[in-house]
Amino acid sequence: MRRSGILMPMTALPSPWGVGTLGAEARAFVDFLSAAGQSVWQLLPIGPTSYGDSPYQSFSSFAGNPYLIDLDDLAGEGLLEPGEYEGRFWGDDPARVDYGALYEGRFDVLRRAVERLKNARADELRAFCERESAWLDDYALFMAIKGDHGGAALSTWEPGLRMRAPEDLAVARSELACEVRFWKGVQCLFFRQWARLHAYAREHGIELMGDLPIYVAEDSADLWAHPEQFQLDEDLRPREVAGCPPDGFSDTGQLWGNPLFAWERMAEDGYAWWIERISYQLDFYDILRIDHFRGFDSYYAIPAGASTAAGGRWQPGPGKAFFSALEAKLGPCPIVAEDLGFLTPSVYRLLSDTGYPGMKVLQFAFDSRDGGGSLYQPHNYTPHCVAYVGTHDNDTALGWLRTADAGDVALAREYLHLDVAEGEGWGMMRAIWSSVADLSIVTMQDVLGLGSDARINTPSTLGGNWCWRALPGYATEQVARRLHRAMELYGRLPKAEVAARDAALNAEAAAEAWAAQSDARVQSSEETTR
Repeated sequence: MRRSGILMPMTALPSPWGVGTLGAEARAFVDFLSAAGQSVWQLLPIGPTSYGDSPYQSFSSFAGNPYLIDLDDLAGEGLLEPGEYEGRFWGDDPARVDYGALYEGRFDVLRRAVERLKNARADELRAFCERESAWLDDYALFMAIKGDHGGAALSTWEPGLRMRAPEDLAVARSELACEVRFWKGVQCLFFRQWARLHAYAREHGIELMGDLPIYVAEDSADLWAHPEQFQLDEDLRPREVAGCPPDGFSDTGQLWGNPLFAWERMAEDGYAWWIERISYQLDFYDILRIDHFRGFDSYYAIPAGASTAAGGRWQPGPGKAFFSALEAKLGPCPIVAEDLGFLTPSVYRLLSDTGYPGMKVLQFAFDSRDGGGSLYQPHNYTPHCVAYVGTHDNDTALGWLRTADAGDVALAREYLHLDVAEGEGWGMMRAIWSSVADLSIVTMQDVLGLGSDARINTPSTLGGNWCWRALPGYATEQVARRLHRAMELYGRLPKAEVAARDAALNAEAAAEAWAAQSDARVQSSEETTR
């Protein structure tokens, strides 16, 4: 079934409180997607973010981002008073997230909500904590200790706490019990709102597509609670870290800094930690995009402490064995493989073995730096893929047309028949909508015709990323109608809508046929009478 969706970070939704949330604007975006004939809302990772604000560097693979909890919905439930958050400073630019303002103001407000939650819904909170204890206990204690250390990274904690000495953990649990309960309460608030939004999306025929980073952050509850899953030294510090080698986009590569997995040890228990992680995400989302899929075939290891990624080396990943174990435990999974970057024949074989759809990025079809050329040109697509104009790591369509090499842009304009009357960004979206790809995804920035200032992320840079926000009134009926018409033209309307339309047409045709037969019977009766 051909269908389409929109990539829109939750943080990019409008709201008066500094950042997009799980509240009314998220539900309004679901309404917009439905009216626009879309089937999928693709999100970026929604875990709690740390230094740098990247959703790909989270304190936990399982927890939700406290910033996404909607304050108005909490007030509607009696867990907040509007005056407790309306007068605070949440940033002075509605088009940008001010993460500093959020950090300074959000948690004090959430403390008030958690206190009321503990009093008004104690049984619900207790049930949530019991149900999610497998990860929640460690996460809440991790965050409590971090707060007690002024937010300092795990690597700087005293050895007893960093290495989880039982007596040190017992003292921390006792002394920080109130903080532990607070962090558990915050997650309860998040999950309650997420469940509401997910149910609302399903009611409107919209699937939520999540994004799972392949790696976890060094400063995370994941590493702290399960150090045996990673390549660490005796002090629990990474020997080598993750990244990407130099390419046409960066002479020094990308130094992500994440700890690497101990794949050989993971194989001993059938990759249990990883399977639990993916199983959890699949309960959370309808579709799951796994970031950096090629890292399962082979991964790039950079010496810890290196200043660039240039001195790394390729190491073998788990390959097919991991995905065989995953399918044996979970059965077929609705996974999309982010198969971009430096690809080898073995990566293509692994993708084929898993049966997952890969990704095709239209910008790469024309980018002579290191794009992949004809592999990403729509006439070479196969149905079993997800087609994009660009992802969160790319410039917007209009931004790319204005900043890419002149020869590359000329080729794109010729190949795609771009013109100003249609809108060159819409012409690029048309190319993937009209392709054979089963699923096409466009960014909301491209739908709105925005330039480079609306870019979400520029890899290998610090500062200014993950901040873009749409302004109030962005999702207009006119835009929805234009998108809906494009979905009609290229056969990407949701299956339920097509079925309802066909049923209505059949009913209309049946009514017309019955009326015609009735007229004929009347006419025959009149002729007989005469």
